[in-house]
Amino acid sequence: MTDFDTLDALLSARFSCRAFRGDPVPRADIERIIATAQKVPSWCNAQPWQVIVTAGAETDRFRDALYTAASTTPPAPDMPWPEGYPGIYGDRRRTCGFQLYDAVGIEKGDLASSAQQMMENYRLFGAPHVAIITSPKVLGPYGAMDTGGFVTAFCLAAQALGVATIPQAAIAAQAPFVREHFNIAEDRHILCAISLGYPDTDHPANSFRTDRAQVADVMEWKE
Repeated sequence: MTDFDTLDALLSARFSCRAFRGDPVPRADIERIIATAQKVPSWCNAQPWQVIVTAGAETDRFRDALYTAASTTPPAPDMPWPEGYPGIYGDRRRTCGFQLYDAVGIEKGDLASSAQQMMENYRLFGAPHVAIITSPKVLGPYGAMDTGGFVTAFCLAAQALGVATIPQAAIAAQAPFVREHFNIAEDRHILCAISLGYPDTDHPANSFRTDRAQVADVMEWKE
């Protein structure tokens, strides 16, 4: 197998895990994941990302407090949400949502159950660990873009060790709470979280996979 084949296999195997087993990932493995993810490129080699990782009782303490905050506090992200998902972007978003709802038995139009499923973000889908990802505000969208590369590499490195992940922009909706909980400085954007652990392969929420656009749909060739 070539290096390309290995990378393609990792990308094909990776999925957004929405149900985890409770057993923890060894700290040494998480540190390996971060060390590998840090090898991604960044503008001027700034490496703007910072990561807070929880384990054990701290994960549970954060999970419980986050769920309470999300249940009672309006969203207040550090960076603006997308203005909308027009056209094909909205189609893909809806398809992903319907796949999840079908998998867990939520009927179309059942708003209460779909809202309850969305709130599982704030229970971290039962993961034993969560990584809080931040970037300096002074670097603006380019710092966030570089950090997005780190998030991708983190997920692939985790997959290579048999660790499942789900990047969660939803956690950024509770940025003021997250900042206070972890004493994160005001000069950093809270971008997202990555819940991680070993997947519950029997859970129906992990039974579906999203598709991807064809190359012709995303590339315009000029010569």
